[in-house]
Amino acid sequence: MKYPSTFTPYRPAPTSAQRMAKSTKGAADFLRSNSTMAALLPALARMGTLQRSVAAALPTMFAACQILQFEAGVLVMSAPNAALAARLKQQTPKLQDRLLKDGWQVNSIRIKVQVGKMAPPPVQKRVLELTDGALSSFAELSSTLASDPRSQGLKEAIDAMIRRRAARPSSKETGEAPPISEGK
Repeated sequence: MKYPSTFTPYRPAPTSAQRMAKSTKGAADFLRSNSTMAALLPALARMGTLQRSVAAALPTMFAACQILQFEAGVLVMSAPNAALAARLKQQTPKLQDRLLKDGWQVNSIRIKVQVGKMAPPPVQKRVLELTDGALSSFAELSSTLASDPRSQGLKEAIDAMIRRRAARPSSKETGEAPPISEGK
């Protein structure tokens, strides 16, 4: 079958990984083409390897932190805000030990706050929801507790928990994905 001249076959748009590979390939080719810039390639590869080692050693909350410089055993890192910089400062002894084990001669770690960098969005916390069977077990426990002053606080806490759960709509009613259940 012959298609009209206006026919354009479907071609899927390149993915972001394909676009990035094309742009980084162009940047690497540019650096290789210029002898002055080609001298930067080993340093860039070294910094990339160090960045991956640091990312593997730190928890995910420090994903926005990056390496700025590494000279004469001094590692300089950036943090997007002072709070994250303070937490990173607490992790520096562990990070330094890990980098030494990986073969990096890090004598000290300095942290600079660079406000212009944005922190990644916080990771969504998982919500644990009691099953209906667990709630009925708690209600049964509350009804069997003695009414003496020693168990009154526990009884009130269990009743308050059951009331809060009864007032909250379930995931079935809201149409959201069900949270992780705990209990039997």
